[in-house]
This record gives sequence, structure tokens and C-alpha cells, in this order.
Amino acid sequence: MILIIHAHPYPQHSRAGRALLEAVRDLPDLEVRSLYDLYPDFDIDVAAEQAALVRADLVVWLHPIYWYSVPAMLKHWFDVVHLRDWAYGEGGDKLRGKHCLWVTTSGGETSSFSETGVHQLPFAAFEAPLRQTALFCGMVWETPIVLHGAHVITEDEIGAAALAFRERLATWRPTPLASSEANPEARRC
Repeated sequence: MILIIHAHPYPQHSRAGRALLEAVRDLPDLEVRSLYDLYPDFDIDVAAEQAALVRADLVVWLHPIYWYSVPAMLKHWFDVVHLRDWAYGEGGDKLRGKHCLWVTTSGGETSSFSETGVHQLPFAAFEAPLRQTALFCGMVWETPIVLHGAHVITEDEIGAAALAFRERLATWRPTPLASSEANPEARRC
């Protein structure tokens, strides 16, 4: 089962995010949990979220980049759902071996994420905290999907990205966990 954790505080204003989500919504064995719709008061049902994660083989984190990070709701979701002794720590193996795919949109164009660009860092620098979150919980990090320039790209470019996202999920199959892909110390932390 594929689980999409969708975190966009203003999905009605997102051409790119909306197109990505709509492109995959009808796939079989797919569950979408739109956090801002489910929890407008930020009172997350931890048991429901953990149960959804347990059912999943692939967890997709779908959100826009907000100030070089995730939207507030997704950060809060990490804080209250990925608990010690559940997601990591002694006996915390519920996410171990699950695959994680980060799908994000940014307003900045690709060229803005470089040493000479406005953000002065390559985009990979902003990937590190999410990748490490997945690895710390024993997950397998999949190659992310990043759609840059969400405010300026054409509808055709958004459509192509949405189609590629759909194809990636439709053809996704789990691969065995490689020992170097997950944090072997996560269960002992």
C-alpha cells in the first residue's frame, strides 16, 4: 500500500501540488491523508496516523517547501507521530524497511538553488533533514521528486511532472533494504 502524507496549508492556491495529487488519487492501493484537512486545529490523531503508516509499504511526503523546510503541520506530524520506542529507539521498528519518497514543490527555479543563486546552496542541502528523518527511523530513502519554479512553470510542464509522478507510483515495487540505506543504530537510540 502507498500512503501519501499531504501537507499544504493552502492547497486551493497550489497549481503544482494540486496537479501532482490529482494525478495519483485514483491509483489502487493508495491512501491520501491531507493533514490540514484532517487536523485544522493541529490536534493530530496519533493512533490513526501510526495505523496508516503500519499499513504502508511506501510513504510519500508531499508538500511545498516553506522557508527551506516543511510546512508547520508536517513538522508537528513528525514530532507527535514518530515517537521514541515506536519509530525509533528501543523496540521502535514500526517504520523499519518501509520506503520513503519525498515529493516537493518550490517556488524557486532550479538555478536559484546553487552557490551563486539566491538561496546560495544546492537543493540537496534542504533534502538532508528529511532524508535523515527517514533513515533514522530505518526507512529506505527513495530518490526524491522535486518540482521547481511552481509559480512560473507552464501548465504543460506541471502536467508532465504529474504524469511522471503517477508513473513512478503506478510502477513502484519495494526492493530489499540495503544495510547502508537505513540507520542500524535507530533501534538502540
